[in-house]
Amino acid sequence: MPVLSAPSGNPNAPQQYKQPSRKGKKAWRKNVDISEVQQGLEELNDQIIKGGVIAEKDSSELFTIDAVGDAELTKRFPKHVKKGLKADEIIAQRSALPAVSARKRPGDKTTDGILPVKRQRATYVTHKELSRIKKVADGHHESTVEVVDAEYDVWAEPKQDPVVEQLPFLPKPEPLKKPKTLEQQPISLAASGKAVPAVPKPKGGHSYNPVFSDYQERLIEESEKAVEAERKRIEALKAERQKLEAAARSAAEAEAAEARADLSEWEDDSAWEGFESAGEELSVKAKRPRRKTQAERNRIKRRKEEERKAKHEAAMKQKQAQAERIKQIALEVAERERAMELAKIEMSDASEEEDDNVELRRKQLGKFKLPEKDLELVLPDELQDSLRLLKPEGNLLKDRYRNMLVRGKLEARRKIPFRKQAKTKVTEKWTYKDFTI
Repeated sequence: MPVLSAPSGNPNAPQQYKQPSRKGKKAWRKNVDISEVQQGLEELNDQIIKGGVIAEKDSSELFTIDAVGDAELTKRFPKHVKKGLKADEIIAQRSALPAVSARKRPGDKTTDGILPVKRQRATYVTHKELSRIKKVADGHHESTVEVVDAEYDVWAEPKQDPVVEQLPFLPKPEPLKKPKTLEQQPISLAASGKAVPAVPKPKGGHSYNPVFSDYQERLIEESEKAVEAERKRIEALKAERQKLEAAARSAAEAEAAEARADLSEWEDDSAWEGFESAGEELSVKAKRPRRKTQAERNRIKRRKEEERKAKHEAAMKQKQAQAERIKQIALEVAERERAMELAKIEMSDASEEEDDNVELRRKQLGKFKLPEKDLELVLPDELQDSLRLLKPEGNLLKDRYRNMLVRGKLEARRKIPFRKQAKTKVTEKWTYKDFTI
């Protein structure tokens, strides 16, 4: 039964808050503060009125588990529901492998003390099976193998199993999309724009036993390239040296000019102090501005109107000329496209017979330059008359990699021998700081 308060008067009991000590008889008090007890009784009465004491109820009567979710969330927050929460994404990621059991497993050498029953070993190969295997190895098959068409296609798209929608408010997994660049053709690095073959056909000078004319022609060509590269290197060194000499000469001249300026300033101050130039005495008469008359304003307005009309007529003439050249431009574009198609066909036919030494364009893929091709040439004094003494030249792996770079299949990269490690700081733990007295 709930506790009822008095109908009138002060409902609270007399209180006396300031009571620092109750040790002596004189300090005893009849009226003690019981407001906290009364507040607790009132809360207990309210709980009894509303259905029972909360502390005495079971958890199943107080809480409910929502396994369906709020259906109005999709209407109120369509953007957030479609995107999903990061917590739901982490919870949805479950491994297909079962968890490792935490119980202890007996070791190989641990036994229960009972001796096992000896059984005949069946792991060895019998004489009958051995004779059958020998017959199969010799080609005598007892029965022919029937070839059956495969029902499973390895290269087909994987079939998705129907998943029971237990949680419809979670976003559905989106299928993987291939990038747009897969459908684009690679850009060749050749200056002519023609396609470079995957395996270029070498000329006669690359042979191990070449014709003398082909070998001499290739030797002269490579020699001229080496001489040109050395000449450019010497010119670059000479230009750098001249630049350093000019910088040193200009610095010396600047120091000498600065010294002369300091000396001349001291002489000018001493010689020309107190004198004035004759031009300072002359008075300059400035032209005073005046207002324009109405006739001058009308003349300026007429001139501006004539300029505007002339500009408008010129623009209309240019527009009319462009409209007349539309058909001519269309014919020129069609002729140019036809010529480009013919040139592509010719380049595709001629690319099969060209050598790997193609001229590259200036703009390359990436920020790193294309690696130089190895010089595969033997000097005349190094030629061998026997194949036993011959040493192979070149590297197929390097040639294949460089050819893929030239064809635009790959991007030039720089070799990084060591990966950048994270910086770590080693400190010593002071154990005496863990104890306090």
